[in-house]
Amino acid sequence: MIRRLILAVCLCAAALTAHAAALLPTLTITTAVSATAATPLQFRAGVPHNATIQANFVYGSGGTSADAYVQISVDGGLTWVDVANFHFTTSSARRLYNLSSATAVTSIATPTDGSLTANTAVDGLLGTLMRVKYVTVGTYAGTTTLRVDVVGGGLTP
Repeated sequence: MIRRLILAVCLCAAALTAHAAALLPTLTITTAVSATAATPLQFRAGVPHNATIQANFVYGSGGTSADAYVQISVDGGLTWVDVANFHFTTSSARRLYNLSSATAVTSIATPTDGSLTANTAVDGLLGTLMRVKYVTVGTYAGTTTLRVDVVGGGLTP
């Protein structure tokens, strides 16, 4: 009986950590930022089945545009490929994507690095590493921030 209880507790703990949430660093935007990449997150269990990504842009004042390019790497961080773009201008907004590695990609995908079309995603491509690349235009003020959260299988910072 005690063995079953211990096994049940271990299985619950494993299930909770299997789909951990990770916060990519919050960017406080003051001046133009040209392709600043955050520290990558690693999926512990290899390529995840899916990743839900949320971007939250809190607008203060000023500025022109802010982009968060969510990127994956399939070669240990040597090269990075855009899989989602969140594009914001001069109003607060929150947006979500859910990407699935189970989506069939039946034609060659052309990789981009910081140039994916605004507010689009490339489904079906996930790697063992994920990061966000920020690009902003103009001078923002009034505590303008951009935050990206990721929920996926076995993320570690």
